[in-house]
Amino acid sequence: MLSNPNMVTYEDAVHQDPMVPEPFMIEECVEETQDTFTLVLKPREERTEFTFQPGQFNMLYVFGAGEVPISISGNPVHNNSVTHTTRVVGNVTRLMRQLAPGDTIGLRGPFGSQWPLQEAEGKDVVIVAGGIGLAPLRPVIYQVLNEREKYRRVTLLYGTRTPKDILYAKELHQWRSHFDMEVYVTVDNADETWRGNIGVVTSLIPRIAVDVDHVLAMVCGPEIMMNFTVRALRTHGLTYQDIYISMERNMKCAVGFCGHCQYGPYFICKDGPVFRYDRVKQIFKIAEI
Repeated sequence: MLSNPNMVTYEDAVHQDPMVPEPFMIEECVEETQDTFTLVLKPREERTEFTFQPGQFNMLYVFGAGEVPISISGNPVHNNSVTHTTRVVGNVTRLMRQLAPGDTIGLRGPFGSQWPLQEAEGKDVVIVAGGIGLAPLRPVIYQVLNEREKYRRVTLLYGTRTPKDILYAKELHQWRSHFDMEVYVTVDNADETWRGNIGVVTSLIPRIAVDVDHVLAMVCGPEIMMNFTVRALRTHGLTYQDIYISMERNMKCAVGFCGHCQYGPYFICKDGPVFRYDRVKQIFKIAEI
């Protein structure tokens, strides 16, 4: 029987249709905290590499359960695999956490806008993360350190609930050991083992030194945290045009069709998740939009 010359193969569909998930194999599972884990994925099919820009996300599909948007949190240089750090917040992520190396997961992407690393060249870079918001910013840190000569002073401010909730503790220690990068970590609630800063992440901003005429800030975390961070950065001399934030909404299609992630005149999946703050300043102030 002759094959139909007009028949579309699965491989063709994957490359033609952004709604078709591609099978990836779980290469590694890492327990980060009590409710957060990291998956390292490799393509199962003919694809030999996966490239993305810091700030972009993928749609991860757990077969038989559903699909969720997850920011890419790996090193952009490592294009033979793709990494996601995820917090358990629902049924899909709960089942995702139960997957093991060798299991298959569906992936669509990458989607969305990126952090403004080109615009940051030649400037001081301030990275402010709250909780799991460090995951979408980790590729920025990798990229900056990969091309350190392109940037001036680099500062990371990271805040989380407790010492047990700190992500990437070993990497934070390594990043802090770079003499050309400043790293400050704070927790809301300390325990008897903690010897570091106590308080919200905005309390660290007065410590940093920046050239307010040549600076760019990237902020990711809960919206209330980003709101107060923007205020603190403004007090420190930054303009709204100097600040970028990453928004999170319930994304379903990832290509701007379904409308689930509409944010004022924007769709988070297509126009975001990364926005320059002055573009969303008016709607960001409206609760529950």
